[in-house]
Amino acid sequence: MILIGIIVAAINGNIDAVTTAALTGAQTAVDFALGLIAIMAFWLGIMKVAEEAGMIRLLSRLMKPLTAFLFPSVPRDHPAMGAIIMNISANVLGLGNAATPMGLIAMKELQKLNRSDPKTASDAMCTFLALNTSCITIIPATIIGIRIKAGSVNPTEIVGTTIFATAWAMLVAVVLDRVMRRVYSFRRWR
Repeated sequence: MILIGIIVAAINGNIDAVTTAALTGAQTAVDFALGLIAIMAFWLGIMKVAEEAGMIRLLSRLMKPLTAFLFPSVPRDHPAMGAIIMNISANVLGLGNAATPMGLIAMKELQKLNRSDPKTASDAMCTFLALNTSCITIIPATIIGIRIKAGSVNPTEIVGTTIFATAWAMLVAVVLDRVMRRVYSFRRWR
């Protein structure tokens, strides 16, 4: 599409417009990236302070009944549980970029527990992936940051709809995970 746009601009004699648009787009991307770096640094700092203050351990204890239900095959004190909880916490705060490293660590730890074929995802891995992609977001920090950088008059007006949409997405993901797990178990049993 970019190549077609350049060709059409050259044919119409507007190649300067393509150059101007490319440079303007690059400048806008840099401005957005720098603004988001500040927001991400702030929230990552908050997460680090919470971790150092023991909030993650407290959150871990509070979430143990839920994580034990969702991940019955993962031992409660396994490193995968800590990474899963950190990933979910970052997602709840709307920090998808901060959640990614924890998600990779969680999958690596879950792979160590994978007793079946290493090329096949375990039930716990599937559940984690469903949660990671559909996690409820209470504070959509990244989106709020983007809206601030874009000049939104009310950048936080999306919080209510974000909570509603992501809560339903997470509920559907957990229910479908359970249903599909039972369907697969039933097929394997037959």
